[in-house]
Amino acid sequence: MITQLAHLPARPIRARRLLLGCGVLAGPSYVAIGLAQALTREGFDLTRHPWSFLALGELGWIQTLNFLLTASAVIATAVGLRRALAPGRGSRWAPILVGAFGASMIGAAFFPADPAMGFPVGTPAGPGAVTLTGTLHMAVGGIGFLCMIAACYVIASRYSREGRKGWALYSRITGTLFLGAFAGIASGGGVVWSNLAFLGGIVAVLTWLSLLSLNLRRTA
Repeated sequence: MITQLAHLPARPIRARRLLLGCGVLAGPSYVAIGLAQALTREGFDLTRHPWSFLALGELGWIQTLNFLLTASAVIATAVGLRRALAPGRGSRWAPILVGAFGASMIGAAFFPADPAMGFPVGTPAGPGAVTLTGTLHMAVGGIGFLCMIAACYVIASRYSREGRKGWALYSRITGTLFLGAFAGIASGGGVVWSNLAFLGGIVAVLTWLSLLSLNLRRTA
């Protein structure tokens, strides 16, 4: 009986480490799969087309699956964050915001972007027609991006209070960079600098989530 009780605390710790491990892998796997497609899909141009366009066309199922797998990993990470951060500042809102970002990726998978700017191959050049599905894609994506930006600031506030100035600064910088990149793509979609900046913002915020998960996993 005593031996059984001694092993009880290890189970939630292992579960927490497993959930946070999803966060460590979510970003690198999403970027690797997305980049592999971006470099090999006919007609796709990193400087002109957002990654959400990869869900269009005959091979679009690959990016759709990428969205869903990454979403599942991010939502699992949110559960791990809830356990790892509690109790304390941000232990409620940071997981909710990260989970909302994961949910937005599910929405993006079910509501693909509208074809435009010559992609997929055969699509006329230019912005293209705006459909309800495309509008929903932009709406759920925008909500998810804003939630992730807010999560960066919530974590920054927590770490600032704990005196972890390096992590607090890193989280604020990441949130600010992603906010700027999102504002750029929202106002100048299709422009080279805005597309590349937004891609950089996505990579930055997913790297932040991976490093945060790794840090919390090590201390679990």
